Amino acid sequence: MISLKNKIKSKKAILGVIGLGYVGLPLAVEGSKSGFYTIGFEINQNRTNMINQGQNYINDVNDNDLTYLVKKGMLKATSDFKEAIKCDCICICVPTPLDLHQQPDTSHIKRATESITPYLHKEMLIILESTSYPGTTEELVKPILEKSGLKCGKDFYLAFSPERVDPGNTIYKINNTPKVVGGCTKKCTDLSVTLYKELLKTPIFRVSSPAVAEMEKILENTYRNINIGLVNALAILCNKMNISIWEVIDAAKSKPYGFQAFYPGPGLGGHCIPLDPYYLSWKAREYGCHTTIIESSMMINDKMPEYCVERAGKILNRLKKSLNGSKILILGVAYKQNIKDYRESPAIKVIEKLIEMGSEVCYYDPFVEKIEYENISLKGITNLTPNIIKNKDLIMITTAHSNVNYKLVQKYAKAIFDTKNVMCNITPRDNIEVL
Repeated sequence: MISLKNKIKSKKAILGVIGLGYVGLPLAVEGSKSGFYTIGFEINQNRTNMINQGQNYINDVNDNDLTYLVKKGMLKATSDFKEAIKCDCICICVPTPLDLHQQPDTSHIKRATESITPYLHKEMLIILESTSYPGTTEELVKPILEKSGLKCGKDFYLAFSPERVDPGNTIYKINNTPKVVGGCTKKCTDLSVTLYKELLKTPIFRVSSPAVAEMEKILENTYRNINIGLVNALAILCNKMNISIWEVIDAAKSKPYGFQAFYPGPGLGGHCIPLDPYYLSWKAREYGCHTTIIESSMMINDKMPEYCVERAGKILNRLKKSLNGSKILILGVAYKQNIKDYRESPAIKVIEKLIEMGSEVCYYDPFVEKIEYENISLKGITNLTPNIIKNKDLIMITTAHSNVNYKLVQKYAKAIFDTKNVMCNITPRDNIEVL
């Protein structure tokens, strides 16, 4: 019988990807492009139907690639987990949100693992890519899989390799971003490295265990969270001192070593940076540790939407207006520039707070047609015109999209609050205030 390693190297292994979102679909497409027949598992039937019709819904996936691979028969989507029995390698790429108490919600990982356990077979490789607290792979996933009667490292293989997807990044994609891999045993790691070497054209970094790989991913995003928290705190201080935080950062950037630039904003968004530190601080309590510096940065970042609304109120006060009843146009609701994803976007939190204060809020975002988020349901303005701009008491920029006509905004706006400094090169500036 051909070994799993040889199956992978000869591209005879069948790849399964559970969760066809911003992480899973690009991985499934790369797998197919690399010559692996790939089955994507997705419980959202609408997504499943779109993929099987060759229709794309993820910005970072090339439309033509997806259509070609589906037509060629190299990629298919299904919500039937019985298909997992055909797979030799399965990557789990499901969401890991927080619950109402800001604690890890690993229910998606648990359900995905339970869904494939009845179809687990010998010489099968399972890789968890979903970001979670250190210990998830060995403490949660492994025991569920071993309920099949098969033993990890002997009958099947298990590893963790954190996703490093950065939506909208035009330089680093899934195919050229280095991979970190940590298996439950050396063979688990070896087989995972073999798979990724065939799937992706990128360096693979081995670590000694899944827990190290899990902690590594948490470190990446906690590092960014803390540094963004630092500059947000300094932005608040600099405003009180009448100093431009943006000029301070530009000056600090001139040093060729020992400094990396991070920038303030209306808060943190996306599926990683705002969430991952909570996973670490939650796990740390199990060991009697208090991650004070992490918790402090999270508190600062979580308060930035409210702070930005307070600053907006002060701008309106100078114009003899109040937040209550003012017409405010939000420019950009995606959580980062030039993408359509608004998960955990600070702009949504700003909108919520403005509505609470009685403001009449609308938004323009060239990438996001409509917002459906908890109690908010808003349809965006389709065209940014002089009349729309002139009719607003305040324009508030919360996402730095590159395809917005900011000169037009400056020309016709009564007042602008630029929380991203995206209008730094626009003149005149008498109606612009920067965070």
